[in-house]
This record gives sequence, structure tokens and C-alpha cells, in this order.
Amino acid sequence: MSQHPTSDAAVTPAAGSVAASDAAASVAGHASGGTPLSVHGDRHFDGLADKFSASLYGHLRGELRLSLLDRLLPEMLDLEGQPVLDVGAGLGQQAQWFLERGHAVTLAEPAGEMLDRAREAIDAQGVEASRVRYLTSPLQDLAGEAPGPWPLVVCHAVLEWLGDPRAAIDRLAALMAPGAQLSLMVFNRDALRLSNVVKGNLDKALEDRLEGKGQRQRLTPISPLTHDQVMAWTEEAGLRCEGVAGIRVFHDYLRHPPQNDKELDKLVALEHAYCRLDPHWRLGRYLLYTFRRPADPEGRPSPRDGGADTREEAPT
Repeated sequence: MSQHPTSDAAVTPAAGSVAASDAAASVAGHASGGTPLSVHGDRHFDGLADKFSASLYGHLRGELRLSLLDRLLPEMLDLEGQPVLDVGAGLGQQAQWFLERGHAVTLAEPAGEMLDRAREAIDAQGVEASRVRYLTSPLQDLAGEAPGPWPLVVCHAVLEWLGDPRAAIDRLAALMAPGAQLSLMVFNRDALRLSNVVKGNLDKALEDRLEGKGQRQRLTPISPLTHDQVMAWTEEAGLRCEGVAGIRVFHDYLRHPPQNDKELDKLVALEHAYCRLDPHWRLGRYLLYTFRRPADPEGRPSPRDGGADTREEAPT
């Protein structure tokens, strides 16, 4: 995959070159001594559960992310206890959130170690076995393993680790029932550029060398996305945007972290106050979206519009 994408085409390989680029990426991973990319050109986290947990959830940035999601998901989604498909479930934090609120959840995560950690955490909560299902599967396999159609699909911080995020959106849309919602969170390419400028990496920002290479234990996403890309690709997939918010619109640009609880409280208040306000949400390290698949061509209304609930159409 190009390290200097300036257009959608640069991020998404042409159909005829996908197999070759996937194979080259996998070989490059082996040659570098790092974790190879998958056959699809994706970055999985086999053997990196500890690193992932410490990097993302062992710091204030992880606490802020979970705090904001705790507030935003009920605002942005129609939560009625419907079954949830959690794509790229990772360590299971988001799945636990839905389970605590009465949803049945299917966790799909290609890294077995990550899924094992999620299972341990969920088992410790005493969740009924009938309410949770685990699939060691990438998104590419879910059309066969968990086709649904699902009334709610969650895909948080996954697309930026895929070799072809554009195709991933089509796959997500295909898993949704008519009237269903998709909660999508992506790593914001524009925020990554600003962060590099703030850190003094001016050449990197000017040359648009923002992607990670998916090697060793580095956790820089290989496919950070822009808002325009997300909106264009979801529209092509037939999805309608119902809301957007920024996750960590201030924290990642601070010169100094909060020095005491009073400063921390002020930062949290700022994050919550501005996460949905333009232009501030556009600088969120992550962008959180709600998309809906419209009613089917026969005109059946969605659950929000008073139509039949689709919850029974998805397996539990």
C-alpha cells in the first residue's frame, strides 16, 4: 500500500492488484522481522494483547475514549436491547458495555489472544453463555459465519488497520438489516497530520507520510481515514449518516498532560462539551459515526419509523 496516498485510489488498491499487494505486504512483514500483515493486507494483533492494552487503555487517552463513548452511544444509537455484532471486538471493552445494557453480543476478532482476553473479562462478569458468542474471524469471513442480517453492527477502530477500508464498508453494509444502524469509529487522518505538526514532524506532514507500516510492535494505523472518504464510501454503500462526533478533540494536542484532578476534570468537561460541535469534532483523534441502512426497496419502514422490529432476524 502506498505510503503517500493523496486520493481514495491511493488508499484502496485497484481490484486487479489486491492479491499482489496483499502478498507483498505479508512478505514485507516477515522480512522486517515484525508481525506480518494478513493475506488481505490487514494488521491483526496476534501476540500484541499486552502492548495493545497498555498503549490504548493504560493511559488517560483510553479512559477519555471510553468515557466519551459511554455518553455518546446512547445519544447516537437507538438502543432497544437488540443483538449486536461487534466487528474487530479486540479486548471486549465495547462488547461488555452492550452486555451490561442487556444486549446479546457476537464478538468477531481475528486475533485469538485478544479474543481470549475478551472472553476472560466477560466470563468474570458472569454473563449468561446464551447472550454472547465468540468468532475468531476477520470481517472478510463474516458474510458466511455471522450473516445476520443484524439490527446493530459496531465497528470501532478497525478500518484503519485494514488494507482495503473501502471494501470493508461494503461488507459492513451487507451485514445490516433494513433499518439497522452501524456504529463506526475510525482513526482520523487529518488529526494525525495535525498531531505530527504539533510534535514538529513537519516533513512527514508535508509529504503526507502518515500511515504506519504494520511492522514490529508499532501501533500507528496503516490506513487512517479522512471524513470525506468515510462519507463518500458509506454513501456509495447505500448508508445514511445520522450523526458524527469527535473522540479526544483536545487531549492529543496538549503540550502537558493534566497535572492534578482539577485540571483533569476541566479537560474532561471540554471534551464532552465540544465533541459534537463543528469545527471541533473534526479534530478528534477518532471520528465516531452513526449510519443507517434505509428501509428495503419494498418500502418497509425502519424500527425508528414505527415499522417491524428487525431484532429477531439476527442470530443470538
